[in-house]
Amino acid sequence: MRQKKNMYPFHCLIGIAIMLLFRLLPINMPNITPVGKQIFGIFIGTLYLWTTVDPVWSSILCIFMIGTSGYAPMGAVLNTAFGNPTVVQLFFLMILMNSLQTNRISAYIGRFFLTRKFIIGRPWAFTAILFVGSMLIAAFVGCFAPIFLFWPILYDIFDDIGMKPFEAYPTIMIILIVVACAIGFPVPPYMSNGLALISNYTTVSQNLLGTTVTINNGQWLFVALIYGFVCSAAVILFTKYVLHPDVSRLKNLTLEQLNKNPLPPLSRRQKAVAVICVCFLLSMLLPSLFPALPGMAWLSANSFGMALLFLVILFAVKIDGAPAITIEENVKVFAWGTYFLVTSAILLGGVLTNESTGVTAFLNAILSPIFTGMSPLVFGAMLLIIGCVLTNVCNSLVIGMILQPVVATYCLQAGINSAPLISIMGIFVLSCAIATPAASPFAAMLFSNKSWLKSGDIYRYNIMYVVLELVLALLVGLPLANALIH
Repeated sequence: MRQKKNMYPFHCLIGIAIMLLFRLLPINMPNITPVGKQIFGIFIGTLYLWTTVDPVWSSILCIFMIGTSGYAPMGAVLNTAFGNPTVVQLFFLMILMNSLQTNRISAYIGRFFLTRKFIIGRPWAFTAILFVGSMLIAAFVGCFAPIFLFWPILYDIFDDIGMKPFEAYPTIMIILIVVACAIGFPVPPYMSNGLALISNYTTVSQNLLGTTVTINNGQWLFVALIYGFVCSAAVILFTKYVLHPDVSRLKNLTLEQLNKNPLPPLSRRQKAVAVICVCFLLSMLLPSLFPALPGMAWLSANSFGMALLFLVILFAVKIDGAPAITIEENVKVFAWGTYFLVTSAILLGGVLTNESTGVTAFLNAILSPIFTGMSPLVFGAMLLIIGCVLTNVCNSLVIGMILQPVVATYCLQAGINSAPLISIMGIFVLSCAIATPAASPFAAMLFSNKSWLKSGDIYRYNIMYVVLELVLALLVGLPLANALIH
């Protein structure tokens, strides 16, 4: 641990040096302008800092460095970064969805999944319900909620039935919770990185294609959910029949053990927060699913501001003399790292694809010879394979944004619709980023759990699950996206 702490200033210096000095390197980069070379260095330095140190200050530094480059004045950069409608929407969305955690509603949802009678004495039903429950909670409540909810419960269960750390089933089950979180993470198109990728592509498509390509929220959600359920089934079957850990002691698990600390009935405040959050989710999805219904056009036109409306309700409505949510409670659980990372990544995505940098032309010059002559099917397969490798060594959101101009250019030349490829690529790179600590915060949490997991086991199991997800993305995800996303 001491050695790792001593590496912190070293990583800081390397990242900052890349940002400042990359522009001076005698590297021939066709089509990239002097400004573009500055931006490219800032991008690589930011990516290095995201991977090795803290995402909060490295993201803020990224914004500052862009503002002091020759790209645009600082005021314009700050306006672009924090005035972006997606960033504003994300800020209020995170406050709104945090209310589910601050009011412990996520605990009730988790307890519901955990105490179904049909899982008692059936180890693989127990495994499946925890996996699917984690995926759905990660999708619709909070991406880290299942980890904080189910890991402690699993520790107690393993202790009760005599399963020790580093045994096969406890190791696999703890890993599977994180695999499920990663699969559920990109499902909602109106939250976090999914929202960032969809919004970023509107800018990319406008810059490169001359027309805005908008990904339909309902179609993205439908494809991501089907892909998620297919992955869930495949992961459970693979674990049961291929990895085949010993689960015999789970057959003696009782409902009393699962429910030994019963939760009190939902309070009026909790019920109100749950109802308001459900109404918000419906306001985001219904316009995509039923656009012809009365009022749907208004909801669609004002989708970026709906979180504000429902937050007003939560702050204004008083239940038992107190508001449904408070800022003080939310600040304690607000994921500032996620917020600033998404903010700087969206800014970087727009800057990198701007004509003044020449970065897009540079990427096309390098990648076009590789993809020239490929059929759409082969291109889609190569895209997912490359994305799978890159997203497990770099930040998945940034990899998704880097690949978007490549997809847009290829689809323009091939005369095909880019929306299906962009969607499945985004869903896949976010959901499979678990193989290394740098791949995602989910993976970082796994590798930090030294009490129950060995790093070698994490690498071994996660690489197998990533390969399985890649096969499913090629065989199921890609055809599904082509069929359902227009």
